[in-house]
Amino acid sequence: MVDFERYVLKNGLRVVLHQDITTPMVTINVLYDVGARDENPKRTGFAHLFEHLMFGGTPDINDYDDVAQRAGASNNAFTSNDVTNYYISLPVINMETGIMLESDRMKGLLFSPESLEVQRKVVIEEFKQRYLNKPYGDIWLELSPLAYHQHPYLWPTIGKNIKHIEDATLDDVKDFFKKHYSPSNAILSIAGNIDISQTKEWIEKWFAVIPSGDKYEREIKQEEKQKEKRILHLKRDVPQNSFSKVYHMPARMDKSYIAGDLTSDLLGRGFSSWLHKSLVKEQELFTQIGASVTGNIDPGLFSISGMITPGVSFEEAENAIEKVISRVRNGDFNESEVENLLNKVESTFLFNEISHSNMAFNLAYFELLGDINLVNTEMNDYRKLRARDIVDFASHYLIDENASVIYYESKSLEK
Repeated sequence: MVDFERYVLKNGLRVVLHQDITTPMVTINVLYDVGARDENPKRTGFAHLFEHLMFGGTPDINDYDDVAQRAGASNNAFTSNDVTNYYISLPVINMETGIMLESDRMKGLLFSPESLEVQRKVVIEEFKQRYLNKPYGDIWLELSPLAYHQHPYLWPTIGKNIKHIEDATLDDVKDFFKKHYSPSNAILSIAGNIDISQTKEWIEKWFAVIPSGDKYEREIKQEEKQKEKRILHLKRDVPQNSFSKVYHMPARMDKSYIAGDLTSDLLGRGFSSWLHKSLVKEQELFTQIGASVTGNIDPGLFSISGMITPGVSFEEAENAIEKVISRVRNGDFNESEVENLLNKVESTFLFNEISHSNMAFNLAYFELLGDINLVNTEMNDYRKLRARDIVDFASHYLIDENASVIYYESKSLEK
């Protein structure tokens, strides 16, 4: 059982505290309720750009990393379609420094032309390295807008187009900060060997003085139900043919989500998964293959992707995958297999509880989802799953009219 204390400051900042006396460290996590789905379609990539700008200095602290390093801290951040998350881990004796650093950049950034230009170049270079110049790097750039036609999940966190970041102005980024980076749109979670009373005093000292800002009200056009299979055939200068197929699936808090998550484990998690055993080891149609779920807050995607063995056609590869999925839809497994999957899931849950950094993020994320008690109860929800729940999920969602496919062909293998 994970013990925590939750409260809300007058400025709207939600706070969650967890004491872990087994470590001399503490993680201070600030989750902002803003991701790529909140961007203007003509100004994409801004959430990710801000992940970088938040390290570019404030009116009071010019170099965040220098102060953090002198306090013995490590820090990082990440952006997703749904959230932007920042965390700093440091010895508990220096915890106030970490709290001060996070409050300082929530209060306001330097917003200099020099900082914007530096971070703009970093993001553009990242776009090129991860998506344009990397073999198979553009698959999700193509796959997301194939699967989504209305919802902003149709563009990745890096953005639709480099030009959106190239054209970003200081006024653009200032407006984005004002709209999303305020106490009323954030969750502060702290986990580690903390004194709860002292921690509250420091939070009041550093965070309570920040104006609440206007609460951002999200208006997102949801995706209409897909009614037919979508196919995109691409040819690229890569060494091997690749296959990617995604299916629409329920949102993170939908009661069917965990059935989908477990189905992805059954089909494609590790060497013991059905897809790997059948298509890699036995039939040798793929050199590697896996399945996963995006886990989005809004309805996301169930993904199957793999590298096709030379000489195997796309049709043969996809038909083989469909035969494996049909076994799931037909219930060609028993409760003992489900139990084995659940044991693996539970080990992951337990591992996450060991890390104060993971715990700090999980507490913030479950608070964002609207049920922080899931940190203690979600595994029970998984344990309630039965084989029929997996069958129902596969029968309802893993069907071709709900699918989008990319046949990613190697030019060097063209005949």
